Amino acid sequence: MFDRNTSYNGIGTIQYRTATNINTSTFLYVAVSDEALKAFNDLKLGKKYKFIIYKLNDSKTEIVVDKTSTEDSYDAFIEEFPENDCKYAVYDFEYEISAGEGKRSKIVFYQWSPDTANIRSKMVYASSKDALRRALNGVSSDIQGTDFSEVSYEAVLEKVSKGAGSH
Repeated sequence: MFDRNTSYNGIGTIQYRTATNINTSTFLYVAVSDEALKAFNDLKLGKKYKFIIYKLNDSKTEIVVDKTSTEDSYDAFIEEFPENDCKYAVYDFEYEISAGEGKRSKIVFYQWSPDTANIRSKMVYASSKDALRRALNGVSSDIQGTDFSEVSYEAVLEKVSKGAGSH
């Protein structure tokens, strides 16, 4: 049932790990913290948060919550992305459908890896993404950003609204 990158922690949570090759002789397995999964479920099911920022812990062995917020402003969310460091994020993206069809909401996953970030950090975050992404059931779109234009409201709206209203 589980492959070598998946483990059951005995309390109802499946933990995903991914092998991260930091150099040719060292592999690091990255787990997703229970706190990270709980925060996501609080956003998805309870609408407790508008967004969650995730990071790797200091030892680069676990993805943990960096920040949660109820702030509705998309600009406030984007301001949480540092200019020189990598992060993951989940945002409850709301937008209007044209032709008076009303509002839609989609959960969007972000991988923020700016060009100015340390190359090692970019490599670790890139190779650890799948562990978090697989654990977050219910995400409708993925956004990868290397600069702020790629995560602008308009750029994300274009991606998440494709096909909306055509059902």
